[in-house]
Amino acid sequence: MTVIRRAESRRTQTPNAVMTTLASPSQGGAAQAVWRVDMGPGQSGPLHAWDTEQVWTVLQGSAAVELDGEVLIVAEGDTLILPADAPRRISADSAASFAAIVAAPAGTRAYTPDVTVANAAVARGCAVPDGQKLAPAWSV
Repeated sequence: MTVIRRAESRRTQTPNAVMTTLASPSQGGAAQAVWRVDMGPGQSGPLHAWDTEQVWTVLQGSAAVELDGEVLIVAEGDTLILPADAPRRISADSAASFAAIVAAPAGTRAYTPDVTVANAAVARGCAVPDGQKLAPAWSV
């Protein structure tokens, strides 16, 4: 059994959110990566995709989720299952903060058609290149 204490959680600050790693392979061999996403009012992530399915459960606030050309609104208590390889963008409501818990299989990788976004993520230490994809710091 592995216990990951709050003090051992990793926090990764991106321009769009704070990701707090709750469980990951580097924290004790978890087969899943689990992290918390905290976004301020009006913050929006870049258009990107992941190579595995993700499950998001909204803890606080609401957000617009652009997924493969469709816009969905999610709010506190909702759970969203995002399919692998579907382009998405999460945008917090302009009036309130947004928080969610996310789970994905270990080894999940992100990618974006925008090379500038990818290079910036690597330069800030938010991700490590892995071929044509990125290994986000909060999922390893």
